[in-house]
Amino acid sequence: MAPPVRYCIPGERLCNLEEGSPGSGTYTRHGYIFSSLAGCLTKSSENGSLPVVSVMRETESQLLPDVGAVVTCKVSSINSRFAKVHILYVGCTPLKNSFRGTIRKEDVRATEKDKVEIYKSFRPGDIVLAKVISLGDAQSNYLLTTAENELGVVVAHSESGVQMVPISWCEMQCPKTHIKEFRKVARVQPEFLQT
Repeated sequence: MAPPVRYCIPGERLCNLEEGSPGSGTYTRHGYIFSSLAGCLTKSSENGSLPVVSVMRETESQLLPDVGAVVTCKVSSINSRFAKVHILYVGCTPLKNSFRGTIRKEDVRATEKDKVEIYKSFRPGDIVLAKVISLGDAQSNYLLTTAENELGVVVAHSESGVQMVPISWCEMQCPKTHIKEFRKVARVQPEFLQT
């Protein structure tokens, strides 16, 4: 039977230096080995020498959206005041868990904010580039903005299910039916285009 896994927290005294030598995730002070991470305690010994005492995290740390970060998100629902989205990427890094975000009507574009209509800017299922402007709290979502030329809808599908092509900063067209739909279109920068 495997020994039980011991979890430790930063600053926890693990053992004295006579019982082991410090490894990764630890530090020494006053003749003792302490944990510098929250994680699992591991002891490994080779050739009868003192065991190396290490602390390993169970999983890699989760990347979080930060104020000013450009995020890729998918629109989940819209109403007359805002669009709700799921944040999928921070920069080019995919997230393990999606975060909820909100793009308010006044944060859709930089000019003529009073004339913005959410349904003419986003539709559920659209993939949007946005920038984080506020972190929110436990009950609320991240607040996002698309009020820059480089931010907005990058991928949208028409009602016939075909990926649409941008034809201006506010319209996309279905290549199959040639029907135009309103969107707040992002001017995608060349470094983000995949060839």
